[in-house]
Amino acid sequence: MILHEPVPLPAYVDEVLFGLTSRPKTLPCKLFYDDRGSQLFEEITRLPEYYPTRTELGILQDSAKEIVQAAGTPVSIVELGAGTATKTSALLRAFARRQLRVKYFPVDISPGALADAKGRIKDECQNVTVLPVVADFSDGFHFLREIPGRKLVLYLGSSIGNFEWNDAITMLSKVRQQLAAGDALLLGTDMVKSAEILVPAYDDAQGVTAQFNKNILVRLNRELAANFDVDSFRHIAEWSPERSRMEIFLESTRPQKVTLRMPQLTVPFRAGERIHTENSHKYTLEMVERMLCVSGYKLEKTWFDRQKWFGLNLAHVRAT
Repeated sequence: MILHEPVPLPAYVDEVLFGLTSRPKTLPCKLFYDDRGSQLFEEITRLPEYYPTRTELGILQDSAKEIVQAAGTPVSIVELGAGTATKTSALLRAFARRQLRVKYFPVDISPGALADAKGRIKDECQNVTVLPVVADFSDGFHFLREIPGRKLVLYLGSSIGNFEWNDAITMLSKVRQQLAAGDALLLGTDMVKSAEILVPAYDDAQGVTAQFNKNILVRLNRELAANFDVDSFRHIAEWSPERSRMEIFLESTRPQKVTLRMPQLTVPFRAGERIHTENSHKYTLEMVERMLCVSGYKLEKTWFDRQKWFGLNLAHVRAT
């Protein structure tokens, strides 16, 4: 008789079990970023409705020299949640003009995205050595301590907005604990604006964001032997002014039961019942300064686009 080793469950399985048995139901947004999810997100960044990527890129292109001067050199550049690093070239080129060699450490959960990032930066930035790091931030930021010398940590995009206020502070504090005096953080923050701008950015006319949201169910079907009928869930994006955030859901269009075979769980859904998959908080400058201060940083300068839709915030590590 041939004995087969049991297939190990993914590390995130407890979060999925907890979320799908909670009220309201939730799923962790980190599950978006398998290889297919990362590809879909790259498509989202090119959509006409999705302003954050091109707006932040414009700030980086216009202000790279000032950012480098304010951050100081020499430094190693560490980018958290780098994805395919589509916006980072302008900043890396500016650093390369100020220091002989630049070491760039893109960090992401997706090996596929990091492979794309390495190829892009090698093609676009001379004198930049790319050293990818595959990491899940839920495991901590210990890899930062292994990088010698002064560091500038990039956390671009609006990723910090995916966290609840206290969780964002916890995350930034954990990064701070792995840094030393002289290190700095460049944090991207999406600013508060009207719902007329925000809602289409998260519910585009082509339906790419809907595919991105539903891909989380495709992934659970594949990795947890689930049987989600993806077509019986619809994508919902709503602006919550009282919480200063966009809220993203998958809504069941009919009564149904879903089975996850690997952890042996059956999940009932009512028609209209939702799974909360993501939040994207929007900030005022006062909120950004308070969040950084509580997390152990001192905000030095913020660069905005002309409309002040997005901010890049340079903060230095505060002495403890």
